[in-house]
Amino acid sequence: MEQQSKDPLHGKRLDVILEELVEYYNGFEKLSEQISIKCFTDNPSISSSLKFLRKTPWARTKVESLYLFVLREKKRKESRG
Repeated sequence: MEQQSKDPLHGKRLDVILEELVEYYNGFEKLSEQISIKCFTDNPSISSSLKFLRKTPWARTKVESLYLFVLREKKRKESRG
C-alpha cells in the first residue's frame, strides 16, 4: 500500500494555491494586505504573480505559509459549524 503524505502542500500546484488565496481574500488587494509583495500590488495577475513566485523562493514560502494558515482557518470554521 502507498502511504499518503500528510503535507497539505503535497501535490498542490502553485497556480491552484494562488487562485484559492485570491478567491479567499476576494482579490489581490486584500491578498496584498496579507503579503506585501510587488506582484500583488502593481498590476497584479495570476500569470505575472506565478512568474515571480516561481523564481523567488522567499516569496513562494510566504504564499505557501499563508495558504496553510487559510486551510487551518477554514477547518476551524467548519468544526464550529
